[in-house]
Amino acid sequence: MKIVKYVAIAVLVYVGIVVAFESMIGYFQPAGGTTLVITTFTPDGAPHDRVVSRLASDGKLYVAANHWPRAWYRRALANPDVQATLEGVKGDYKAVPVSGEEHEAVDGANKLPVFFRFLTGFPPRYFLRLDSR
Repeated sequence: MKIVKYVAIAVLVYVGIVVAFESMIGYFQPAGGTTLVITTFTPDGAPHDRVVSRLASDGKLYVAANHWPRAWYRRALANPDVQATLEGVKGDYKAVPVSGEEHEAVDGANKLPVFFRFLTGFPPRYFLRLDSR
């Protein structure tokens, strides 16, 4: 019975770590040389900005949903006409979901460290290709 108790405590502590880390990332939205700001739009046209990692593979621009909170990703799927700000310049893009071989190629070229995946609770990783409009 003690083992079950210890396992339950360990799981709760781990979930707490994941929630705290994801909350800090969402609140602070750290930006840097490998990020961009994606602007997605609600059905009524309200814009929402989110800092995301900028990825490249085969000369194309991608962004990834690497975290559990991913409202921006769902908005981009619902309305793929998005904007992205790269190095201070905003442009119009079409967000294209990536699957199959293209997904594997992008994931292989942009691996995440295991420690980062641990801190984020091992969420499934989804990619969007940003095609200029």
